Amino acid sequence: MDLKEKKILVTGGDGFLGRFVLEELEREGVRRRDMIVPRFPEVDLRRWDDCARAVEGVDAVVHLAAKVGGIGYNRRNPATLFYDNIVMGAHLMEAARQGGVEKFLQVGTVCAYPKETPVPFREERLWDGYPEETNAPYGVAKKALLVQAQAYRQQYGMNVIFILPVNLYGPGDNFDLEDSHVIPALIRKCVDAAESGAGEITVWGSGRPTREFLYVEDCARGLVLALKNYDDPEPVNFGSGQEITIRDLVELIVGLTGFEGEVRWDADRPDGQMRRCLDTSRAEVFGFRSEVGLKEGLDRTIHWYRTQRRQAE
Repeated sequence: MDLKEKKILVTGGDGFLGRFVLEELEREGVRRRDMIVPRFPEVDLRRWDDCARAVEGVDAVVHLAAKVGGIGYNRRNPATLFYDNIVMGAHLMEAARQGGVEKFLQVGTVCAYPKETPVPFREERLWDGYPEETNAPYGVAKKALLVQAQAYRQQYGMNVIFILPVNLYGPGDNFDLEDSHVIPALIRKCVDAAESGAGEITVWGSGRPTREFLYVEDCARGLVLALKNYDDPEPVNFGSGQEITIRDLVELIVGLTGFEGEVRWDADRPDGQMRRCLDTSRAEVFGFRSEVGLKEGLDRTIHWYRTQRRQAE
């Protein structure tokens, strides 16, 4: 798909990932006036009429808008996470079909994979079992949108593609400890403790689970590559290929932030899925591979958080 002269709807375009997607689209020659970014509450994608209006005159849709959060948020809000994510995606995809949209990119989640998926996760394993319980409603909602995407391609010939990123991190992430993911939560705890002289921080779980993380700018670049160059029905993993234990991640962030106190592990808190790491070979077919290593990405993210913290004082 030649993106120049195209009008592109980017839901969630003013969010964490969305801002980088807009920058990447601009680098590809898409004019800012041709990037439509619906903003809540003026546009509520849970409402059909709002979705129908949002896709009017649009050539392509990048659907990033989602209700998300860490383990704690998922445990407190399973119904909200299921309902909001499935309804937004279902309405928007149908509205795009009715509106004659040329291409639709749906972003999924690594949480859609079964709890016992062998590492590295391969896309064909998506249907081998039920997701890990702490984030199953969110993961199932996103996986249902893959079914919709493939059904719309089969029945209507609609060009819908589906991308499965691992956990993202980077500048502009959500650092609210009530609903943030693991990296921004750890960065905030360590930076705040280092600057206040606190003697300890508390981290959920045992530290034994492994995770894979993708720098947000890498993901944005990959999504635009997929929008340009990928047209197949199979879902595609996006990741860095680097698996790390939560304990080693904590040690890395502790070192980068200069926190010198004690790390307390709260073993009464859930670990979540024990291992997560993706096979990303399918994405290489259309030219995507991550470029920013974990240490470099964490350095950039910590610098951004410290800068924002100082500016807010």
